[in-house]
Amino acid sequence: MAEFRTERDSMGEVQVPAEAYYGAQTQRAVENFPISGWTLPPRLIHALGLVKYAAAVANRDLGKLAGGKRPLTDQQIEALLAACREVAEGKRDDQFPIDVFQTGSGTSSNMNANE
Repeated sequence: MAEFRTERDSMGEVQVPAEAYYGAQTQRAVENFPISGWTLPPRLIHALGLVKYAAAVANRDLGKLAGGKRPLTDQQIEALLAACREVAEGKRDDQFPIDVFQTGSGTSSNMNANE
């Protein structure tokens, strides 16, 4: 029997597989767009990891991650960078369950990468 955890967002509660790194937005996309059964190509997932890594490095270097209303600690920043590297290196491909044919804008894929 699969185990789940309850995630909450602006749209309410949703059940997410307990072992998943992703959250409510990704799970909603999985449920709302079960179109082909094909997930994103690994090379696209890895590219998303590289883009997120580059953005995190740039924002870290500009002081944007450690400042503002919700500043990150150095440990949190390093964890963010490590997670981006793992995605870019293909170590988290299984955390991208969204159907390749989701919506025209790619919002679900972007949210999946953010989570």
